[in-house]
Amino acid sequence: MHFELNETQTLIQQTARDFAQRRIAPEAAHIDHEGRFPAELIKELAELGLMGVNIPEELGGAQAGPVAYVLAMMEIARACASTAVTMSVTNMVGEVITRFGTEEQRARYVPRICSGEIQAGSFALSESGAGSDPGGLRTTARRDGDSWVLNGEKMWITSGDKAGVLVVWARTGPTETHAGTKGISCFLVEPGTPGFSVGKHEDKMGIRGSTTVSLLFDECRIPASALLSEENRGFRIAMAALDGGRLGIASQAIGISTAALEETVAYVKERKQFGRPISDFQAIQWQLADSKTEVDAARMLTLRAAWLKESNRPFSAEASMAKLFASETAVRVCNRCVQMHGGYGFTREYGVERHLRDCRVTTIYEGTSEIQRMVISRSALA
Repeated sequence: MHFELNETQTLIQQTARDFAQRRIAPEAAHIDHEGRFPAELIKELAELGLMGVNIPEELGGAQAGPVAYVLAMMEIARACASTAVTMSVTNMVGEVITRFGTEEQRARYVPRICSGEIQAGSFALSESGAGSDPGGLRTTARRDGDSWVLNGEKMWITSGDKAGVLVVWARTGPTETHAGTKGISCFLVEPGTPGFSVGKHEDKMGIRGSTTVSLLFDECRIPASALLSEENRGFRIAMAALDGGRLGIASQAIGISTAALEETVAYVKERKQFGRPISDFQAIQWQLADSKTEVDAARMLTLRAAWLKESNRPFSAEASMAKLFASETAVRVCNRCVQMHGGYGFTREYGVERHLRDCRVTTIYEGTSEIQRMVISRSALA
């Protein structure tokens, strides 16, 4: 692994940083307070090439690679976690279709995702009884002539009401021969399809500018060509996508904790107690030292996993290590930052309370911390 960025990576990082600080950061608190989906910012991200960072140029992407992608994600999340998670999931959907789709599917969706014509993509795997356990999935798809007919409900779906294309998993194999994850297939569904509707919007504690909804499928008829890859091979698609998605969430967590730490450093230099800045006190200095060390370690783990992906090497365990450590670090660091702000940290006057609310979900989505530990331990015991 090389610690120096190449020209493309540096350019992507700087582009994301400049845009994040100029356009996103001034709006972040308003996006959170209003629970507003940042549609205009997402469009501008697409214009900068940041909605298809790891997508081939011939499909409209930047073709900058996984390392450039995580660097960009860190910068966007540092400004606004809500905007970052929409960027993360949409990039993931674009990569999934690029890797597993037919030529027709790639041509139909991927350039439109990269350009922003499709403002968001959605990843519809989770259900009320199948969160950490996709083998418990109950949504079904039955073949009917030249169509598939979907029935079921999905839960906690990011951008499900905003997506121009949704990657949906459903059970296609008979349970007696295809129990658990064996009989799951993957489909591409477009909004407006008869039988498809958006259900409840979740009222969340954090990332409030990112919509999280349930999806309903009631005799939802889609063409046979909507099948992604092969029948009953959907589970491997989900696992491959989640490996990459975990890099995005690790990067999001790093961006959030970096922002909280930077704001706290500025605050403790100014805030005075007992006649001097509180940055003079060892209790504050040690919390800053621990936080800085942990955030940098999380960044290194994430860059390592991204480099392995870029090198076409196995990176599943490394992605889980990065996601586990970065997300739990973010919670610790943001909690310390609120504490170092004292009473001000509990108010909306300062951004650290938003960062604490936003970072909490990073230990849950794209696989909980418990699931990451399972992945890592299996690798260690193999």
